[in-house]
Amino acid sequence: MSNFNIDSKKQRTFDAIVVGSGISGGWAAKELCDNGLKTLVLERGRDVKHIVDYPTTLKEPWEFDHLGALTKEMKDANPIATKCYAFNEDSSHFFVKDKEHPYIQEKPFDWIRGYQVGGKSLLWARGTQRWSKYDFEGPARDGFDNHWPITYQDLAPWYSHVEIFAGVSGNKDGLEQLPDGEFLRPHEQSCVEKHFSSEMKKHYKGNRPVIIGRCAHLTDPQPIHFKQGRAQCQQRDLCQRGCPFGGYFSSNASTLPWAQNTGNMTLRPNSVVHSIIYDEKSGKASGVKVIDSKTKEEIHFYAKIIFLNAATINTNLILLNSKSNRFPNGLGNDNGLMGHYIHFHNFHTGVSAEYEGMLESKTEGIRPNGSYIPRFRNVFKQETDFLRGYAAGFSARRPIITNQEGIGQELKDNLFQKKYGNWQVGSHFMGETIPKHSNYVKLDGSKKDDWGVPLARLHVDFDDNDRKMEQDYQDQMAEMLTLAGFKNIKSNPKKTWNPGLDIHEMGGVIMGNDPKTSQLNKWNQLHHCKNVFVTDGASMTSNSTQNPSLTYMALTARAANYAVAELKKKNL
Repeated sequence: MSNFNIDSKKQRTFDAIVVGSGISGGWAAKELCDNGLKTLVLERGRDVKHIVDYPTTLKEPWEFDHLGALTKEMKDANPIATKCYAFNEDSSHFFVKDKEHPYIQEKPFDWIRGYQVGGKSLLWARGTQRWSKYDFEGPARDGFDNHWPITYQDLAPWYSHVEIFAGVSGNKDGLEQLPDGEFLRPHEQSCVEKHFSSEMKKHYKGNRPVIIGRCAHLTDPQPIHFKQGRAQCQQRDLCQRGCPFGGYFSSNASTLPWAQNTGNMTLRPNSVVHSIIYDEKSGKASGVKVIDSKTKEEIHFYAKIIFLNAATINTNLILLNSKSNRFPNGLGNDNGLMGHYIHFHNFHTGVSAEYEGMLESKTEGIRPNGSYIPRFRNVFKQETDFLRGYAAGFSARRPIITNQEGIGQELKDNLFQKKYGNWQVGSHFMGETIPKHSNYVKLDGSKKDDWGVPLARLHVDFDDNDRKMEQDYQDQMAEMLTLAGFKNIKSNPKKTWNPGLDIHEMGGVIMGNDPKTSQLNKWNQLHHCKNVFVTDGASMTSNSTQNPSLTYMALTARAANYAVAELKKKNL
């Protein structure tokens, strides 16, 4: 029996373990496997194979029981998940249902999750903007919260590395505050978006650019993408179903199959990571404790290095739950600050308007992204009574006006006559929130989930800085739209929008130079347990205004290659 146990442990021992298979976990797996490490990827949810497990991807609207809409029963059962723009009849199978995975809200927090292989990479909005040096320097410049231990120059080559592989559509805009990347052919702005961009150049001397958004879609696939088995984006705008063409980047279509093809990856779905195992003698993590989500069996897996990519909240929970004699408050939590300084993006408001010109043109087809207004407040210097700034989306379309009058043939004739209204434009706000000690996630003291993991207690809220920023956005957008000749300008505050619904929660296990105020060093290693790396949103020191996933990818690729080099030097 002892020999059997030894053999069993050997079978459960790897060079590396990656916890989570979403955007950052997929990248960790790819980089580690490319470098020859036998890597176990653990995913708490079910397996989802590219194409095979996208059951709705090719369905027509009439093939759905409810024509794609949600029933009242589904809405009532999922008051949180159904707030997400992508949660519909065609995609609900990729979302965590509210009752299946409860958590405790000390303050309202809409936690949107996707527990399956690929995680939320099947559902993300695919915005991919680089940070600039001003984003990394922001906390040091205004003196509020922790300073980043890395610069833009540290991450720039890794941005290029992941952009080339993932495939990012964009234009070379030459903006200091939003660096250019390795871009595929950009999508085209509509004529009204181009008009708005031109007017902003004229009125603001180029200081408020309106550019086509940068997104992870293959507009012009290159050999590296064909090698992944991916094809050109068909602009179906059905991305939340899973793309059978691999036209947008996801772990399922890209990094995980690539890692699998090296022969070095073992993927284990239905594996809830309970905690990380710490070896008191070696002063390192030796593995992870897993609860099989189906059988509830406890299994231990072992490795030389561990990458924690379970997504921000769960990464915090796993570390806080990883208690030992050395770390009674959670692995790496000597300063007691782990779980604090949760931050997010504020989408709490928007602006709409109407444009009465250019009626000779109309919108045709479906574009997977819109225009983008990079941050223009407090970029180069502090100029407002609030800290940091905001970015904004901007898009313009002509709606079809349908005449539903008449009966029988008259009604049919009316319905077939397409009439277009004036151009309708909309803008959404994406504000940077300031990391605060008062925003936190912690373990509940008594309630546990079905796998014995303490439930999350979330206390995250807006503050005065957020409200001042929202008002400034509304004022500035109204001014900009007025100057460009738009009419019927309206602010649209989203009264039911809570933190979390942005799906950009970050922090809790942040990077920094000082172990007294941070948990991770410049390589995303735990200060006090160097063979554990955190490279998902939990590691973010601040959040800036850009969509964060591209930065997660770049941080992960950088850290994984560093870990491989350190292993070769026998430093881990």
